[in-house]
Amino acid sequence: MAKSLSTTMSTSKESVQQFQILPDDYEFVVPKKSIKVPADMAVWEKSEAYSEYLGFVLALNEAIQGKPLNVECSQSPMINDVIGMLNEFDEWITQIPPTEQPQRFGNKSFRIWHERLKEDGLEELQKVLPPVLHRAIPEIVEYLYEGFGNPTRIDYGTGHEKAFIMFLCCMFKIGAFAQSDKVAVAVKIFNRYLELVRRLQLTYRMEPAGSHGVWSLDDYQFVPFVWGSSQLIGHPRIEPRHFVDPDMVELFSKQYMFLGCIEFISKVKIGPFAEHSNQLWNVSAVPSWAKVNSGLIRMYKAEVLAKFPVIQHVLFGSLLSIKPATAPPTRKESG
Repeated sequence: MAKSLSTTMSTSKESVQQFQILPDDYEFVVPKKSIKVPADMAVWEKSEAYSEYLGFVLALNEAIQGKPLNVECSQSPMINDVIGMLNEFDEWITQIPPTEQPQRFGNKSFRIWHERLKEDGLEELQKVLPPVLHRAIPEIVEYLYEGFGNPTRIDYGTGHEKAFIMFLCCMFKIGAFAQSDKVAVAVKIFNRYLELVRRLQLTYRMEPAGSHGVWSLDDYQFVPFVWGSSQLIGHPRIEPRHFVDPDMVELFSKQYMFLGCIEFISKVKIGPFAEHSNQLWNVSAVPSWAKVNSGLIRMYKAEVLAKFPVIQHVLFGSLLSIKPATAPPTRKESG
């Protein structure tokens, strides 16, 4: 069985043998969908995948508490390698401009971009991972393919965000990331991912997946609000009421994920904030970031992880298994 995040060994490209945290005879599998009907949700909520995924989200939530995006943090060479891969994906957007077409949403050029992801993603991951881990690629690359939106519907939502976070979780489980990389994975890699998917959303006019963001706080994302609120716990100057203040957002959007999300919403939506982002407006009335954080974790579990339209797309393999978990996540929610 793959080891959990807490037992992942430190890694470095100079010491390739340290990547080998799984036995030589470990069998990777191409992950597939297993949640076919709403009644299957009970299987998901008791699965190893649910336990591992939620535990991973909470572990990174805890790791970055009180830390801005520019925090000095430990990072193995793998961090910059993965960021380099995301930079390459970003360059493809420049190479594949949007098509001139009449409809407002869903530019067909996104299908060309995603086709390149499917064609070249495996090779890009081979460049990132050392040869000893290449046998894991057929399993983990599927989460990467799912992490940037749906090429048929030309949409993006919390399910795609979740797939990318599952990819990051799998990278820990195979030993590609060191346990000490947790902060860097959140503030460096995931933040770079957010920049990339925002550019995809704007360039190709992607539809919000689901009923226009019904599974999220805004049209597209959820986890950056969770992790971003953790970053702000204990901040001496910024309180929840301040994130609706444009001046505060402008000052701190490059340091805190939550405020970066607010800045993006304010750029793409018009009208009073309380009208176009009512749920977030309500969050601004919460007295502390710790309460915001714990409330958003509860909301994420209820509004994303418990929704069949999102979970029907989850992929299950050997690293994130549909098998029943032996124990529920033990980490406590903040606040």
